[in-house]
Amino acid sequence: MQQVLQKAEVLIEALPYIQRFNRKIIVVKYGGSAMSNEELQKNVIKDVTLLKLVGFKPIIVHGGGKEISRWVEKVGKEAKFVNGLRVTDDETMEIAEMVLGRVNKSLVTMVQELGVRAVGVSGKDGGLLKVEKKYADGQDIGFVGDIREVDAKVLYDLLDNDFLPIVAPIGLDDNYNTYNINADDAACAIAKAVGADKLVFLTDIEGLYRDINDKSTFISRLTATEADNLIDSGIIGGGMLPKLNNCTSAIRNGVSRVHILDGRVPHCLLLEIFTKQGIGTAIIADDDNLATGTKRDQFCEDH
Repeated sequence: MQQVLQKAEVLIEALPYIQRFNRKIIVVKYGGSAMSNEELQKNVIKDVTLLKLVGFKPIIVHGGGKEISRWVEKVGKEAKFVNGLRVTDDETMEIAEMVLGRVNKSLVTMVQELGVRAVGVSGKDGGLLKVEKKYADGQDIGFVGDIREVDAKVLYDLLDNDFLPIVAPIGLDDNYNTYNINADDAACAIAKAVGADKLVFLTDIEGLYRDINDKSTFISRLTATEADNLIDSGIIGGGMLPKLNNCTSAIRNGVSRVHILDGRVPHCLLLEIFTKQGIGTAIIADDDNLATGTKRDQFCEDH
């Protein structure tokens, strides 16, 4: 009986969050180890499907970097990166589009197996993602795109017709050349364009730390300005730096909350969104009504 009551308490705890975010758009950037592990992959898809079934309007933006690198090596090429961006020549672009297309339709299949209608698109479809050539510190890195414009109508039409959109980060420039896009950048641009209430990055770390070697310095919540201060102080670096820049950009362009979660934790999405404790790092606007230092549980009651 006690176990049954605990299950009921979990459902009751989730109720205010379900009420708060009913019909709200949440963009989930899905990649990293959670994508390469079959069991974790199923858990993520179950989480997103549940969000859809309880009234959210989720959009998945997926990566596929590790799989692309694997296929690049299969054809005898060496994967090269500049400042974390893949150097993408004609052949690598062809491989990337093939791999991302396979990943996309695999995710569509997994969602539909759970009884939710999903549609997989790339940024090329309907002119969803319009890009221009991206450079890395002035270096030409090939067919890597910087998003110039998002035509949100494609996604609105799918959401309005009760589909779950799943987006592969590929776009076209004005001359209809195909470009690979960093999935974090694509998720951020899409979240801003559709006015998402939440943007969630599933990563390979637990969240943000003031000192990565000291687990007691974990940051459960911070404002966009506090995030900028962390960047300016040099505390945040490596692959987390562009991700955090995307987080603050999203907040300053209308996204209510941005979450950085460890995609290796089973059902991390549900734990972050539907529980008072949460498990990751949340970034909020500077003018949020929560003062600095507010406890996580108090924050979660309002997020």
